[in-house]
This record gives sequence, structure tokens and C-alpha cells, in this order.
Amino acid sequence: MSIFSRNQVRKKSQMRNANGDIAPSTRTKIRRFLYKLKHDLISFDGIAFGIVIILTLAWTWGAISSLSRNWQLAQMVESKKRELAVMRLEVENSELENAYYKSAEYQELAARAKQNKLIDGETLVYLPDNSESAKAKHQQSTIATEVADTTVPSNFSQWLAFLFDT
Repeated sequence: MSIFSRNQVRKKSQMRNANGDIAPSTRTKIRRFLYKLKHDLISFDGIAFGIVIILTLAWTWGAISSLSRNWQLAQMVESKKRELAVMRLEVENSELENAYYKSAEYQELAARAKQNKLIDGETLVYLPDNSESAKAKHQQSTIATEVADTTVPSNFSQWLAFLFDT
């Protein structure tokens, strides 16, 4: 028999934790983990639950991606509808312009402007350019109207004008 008794060897091999209890060894921890793994997690219920979780996550991911794709497609459709409306307005505007250019009124105006053509009974008068005094007179009148426009009526008078059309 050895010098140490059996209890002494066991006490030396086991370590104590902070509470003074004997702490389980690493080997014991691994055994406990494997036992829980075999009997708690790897059972029919555990596997079925895991499959249900995976399928739920896959379904949720698919639903979210489908909604996202549908939203993107709806935005594209709305964009194309707006482009179509703009193009239709441009086509309608072009058709109206073409109809105007074909009208007798436009052709008469174009002939007058480009070729100096006249209608019977009209006289074409050429006037000289404005003199400096006429240009200055025009500028003074615009300055006077600008000064007159800058005077803003009071708030009360604006309300009276709005309510009673005075």
C-alpha cells in the first residue's frame, strides 16, 4: 500500500472553488455536456424543433425578400407610368405644334416676319431706332413704378382688402 491513503489522493486531485466546494474537473464537465447533448438536445423533439425553427426562418426570409422585390417592381411600374404620361403629353404637344405650323394663321405670320409680306390694304412703316431721350424717359417711368410698388400697405389694410374687396 502507498504512503498516502486513498482519501488524501482524491483530495489532492480535486480542486476547491471559492465557496470551498469541490470544483468539477474538465473531464466531468465534458461528460455532463455530452450527456445533456445526447438526452436533451439530440432527441426527436429537439430535432423537430430545430427543423421547425430553420423552416420558419427560411419562410420569413423568403417573404421579406418577396415583399422587397414586389415593392421595387411597383416603384418601377409607377416610374414607367409617369414616363408614359410625360411622353404622351410631349406627343400631344408636338401634334398641336404641327397643327399650328400647318394653319393659315402661322403661315401668314411667318410670311410677314421672314419675307416682309403684306395683306392687301396694309402699309409697312419702318421706324428709326429710339433716341437717347426716349430711352431715358422709358427708364425713368420704370423706376417710378418700381418705387410705387415697393410701398407695402399695412397688415390691417391688406386684411380689409381681402375680406371686403376694397
